[in-house]
Amino acid sequence: MHFDEIRLVISYANTPCFTKNYLCSYILFHHMLYHMNNSEALLLIDIQDFYFPGGQLALVAPEAAAAKAASLLAYFRREKKTVVHIRHNIEPGGGIHHSVMPLGTEKQLLKQSINAFIGTDLHKYLTEKGINKLVIAGMQTQLCVEAAARAGHDFGYSIRVIADACATRDLIFNDRRVCAADVHAAALASLSGNYAEVIGLNEYLTSVNNEERQPNFGNNQA
Repeated sequence: MHFDEIRLVISYANTPCFTKNYLCSYILFHHMLYHMNNSEALLLIDIQDFYFPGGQLALVAPEAAAAKAASLLAYFRREKKTVVHIRHNIEPGGGIHHSVMPLGTEKQLLKQSINAFIGTDLHKYLTEKGINKLVIAGMQTQLCVEAAARAGHDFGYSIRVIADACATRDLIFNDRRVCAADVHAAALASLSGNYAEVIGLNEYLTSVNNEERQPNFGNNQA
């Protein structure tokens, strides 16, 4: 059992409402809750300087997506969940954007391919950490984000893609301009329900808060 769990149980056991009848279930619940919380990892994919205004491949509204990704990152840090920062080996401008700058304790991966699982130790690292759920955000939606979601699904991970924490750009196909909003929507539509649950940041945070809601043992009577 994690130290924080032990401390929590000890503090709760000293309250009048706590009885031995509920000690085992209380400990078991918090042990399960701790490991459920830590079986989920955040993949922040290619939120790099060259995608922002002034960069060689500026996207449409990357700042808004990065702000959502930063909020998502703050949640994972607060909950002490696993975070992986992934960046593509492209220069100039290949540094991770300041809005989601990694901490020294957070995993960083440099990839050469669109798929973050190819040529890296990502799957090995996640397996060793006991991760079975991935939350994905980043750039570009239809390339590295989509590739990671599909590959992660094929490896057996449960995938959530945070739609408003991703961004892309206008594309040209057969002399036709496809606007970024349509590229973004088409990529997410192809993932949704097949490879991933595609949701917004607020919906994700609401769902995890509901999942982590604790039962009120204090109202039980001996």
